Amino acid sequence: MTALRPKYITFDCYGTLTNFQMGPLARQIFADRVPAERMDAFVKDFSAYRMDEVMGAWKPYAEVLHNAVLRTCKLHGIPFTDPDGRAFYDAVPGWGPHPDVPEPLTRVGREFPLVILSNAMNEQIHHNVKLLQAPFHAVYTAQMAQAYKPRFQAFEYMFDQLGCDPKDILHVSSSYRYDLMSAYDLRIGHRAHVARGHEPVTPYYGAHVIDDIGGLPGLLGL
Repeated sequence: MTALRPKYITFDCYGTLTNFQMGPLARQIFADRVPAERMDAFVKDFSAYRMDEVMGAWKPYAEVLHNAVLRTCKLHGIPFTDPDGRAFYDAVPGWGPHPDVPEPLTRVGREFPLVILSNAMNEQIHHNVKLLQAPFHAVYTAQMAQAYKPRFQAFEYMFDQLGCDPKDILHVSSSYRYDLMSAYDLRIGHRAHVARGHEPVTPYYGAHVIDDIGGLPGLLGL
């Protein structure tokens, strides 16, 4: 396989690089309100409502989480309190990387400019990026773009800031729904799916599949 030589390598952060712990935190917060036999469905529905909440006009991420938790509780017929939603928002900046991330990401960063495009607030993301321990050329957020992925506007903001053509990018994500489907539609030059088990591999979208970030140097001939 010919090594990829993009001008920029762009990344989803939460889930792909940072160990995104919304599911485990939901299990903890709602352990006394959701029966054990319904918890898997509750966590799945919470994920689906978060996706739905980012599909429209931009709003602060605290509101995204508040609404998603509220709607999930309503669906399951359990009590909701305002602190429930805030607890998720406040937890995000403390989440660190998957164990496979820092070393290979740092190695790749010596050869290629690394960029993050994240569905985050400015006040959150830099805490998580610092924990990744790798050099980044730029970090862009949904707050900056005034749009969340998978909306094209988020990606187009990144293209404009980098001053590059989509074909010049390798975009790396563990999510087809948030990232790689849009990357395909926008003709981003190369795509890599980090198969962390969040979503099934979907060959139609033409992404290189790697098990973790340790597989990224191999795609680049490093």
